Amino acid sequence: MAVWGTLEVGATGESRGCEENEVSDENVREEQVDPAASQQNQNDQNQNDQDQNDVENRAASDPGVQTPDEREFEQMLVEEKDQTDRREQELQALVSERTADLQRLQAEYVNYKKRVDRDRAHARQAGVESVVTELLPVLDSIDMARQHDDLGDGFKLVAEALEKLAGKHGLHGFGEVGDPFDPKRHDALMQVPMDGVEVTTCSQVMQRGYELHGRVIRPARVAVAEPN
Repeated sequence: MAVWGTLEVGATGESRGCEENEVSDENVREEQVDPAASQQNQNDQNQNDQDQNDVENRAASDPGVQTPDEREFEQMLVEEKDQTDRREQELQALVSERTADLQRLQAEYVNYKKRVDRDRAHARQAGVESVVTELLPVLDSIDMARQHDDLGDGFKLVAEALEKLAGKHGLHGFGEVGDPFDPKRHDALMQVPMDGVEVTTCSQVMQRGYELHGRVIRPARVAVAEPN
């Protein structure tokens, strides 16, 4: 029994010894680095440091020489400026488009308002013309009564008030004896030669004419005298 235990201990010691020898061999291999490669790496590092120092020295001695960091920063500023310019152009185009839309809408509104006002004025004018046209026979009766002195005091006041109201809405009568004949305002029902006239003249008024706001709505019916 004692011999068997001694053999186990011996075997274990030999195993540990082998493991320690393997670890030691690996450490030796790790420590054995190629001197040429190590020297090359050191030279490369020294060259990079020297290049960096040369750039910094040139930048310090010559303000026009830029370091890599300065060039990178300047490039970043240029890119940001380009982005800002593009964005500004886009915004300007959008503002121009919206301004054009607003101007177009404003012009359409102005035209619409003018059209509505014009249509409203025409409708009002048509309504007034329709009413005063219905009054023309009444005004003709008043003229006829005035010619025959048949207007009493009371009726005379009513006739004057009616004529004043018609005039307030732009209705005015025309056509008097002695007026020069105007084919745009007079309707000649008869024509006679007459001495003492130099131009065609209204010698008799059968029915007065009326104009509404300067526009003839009924010509005067007259007899005209021609130069003899």
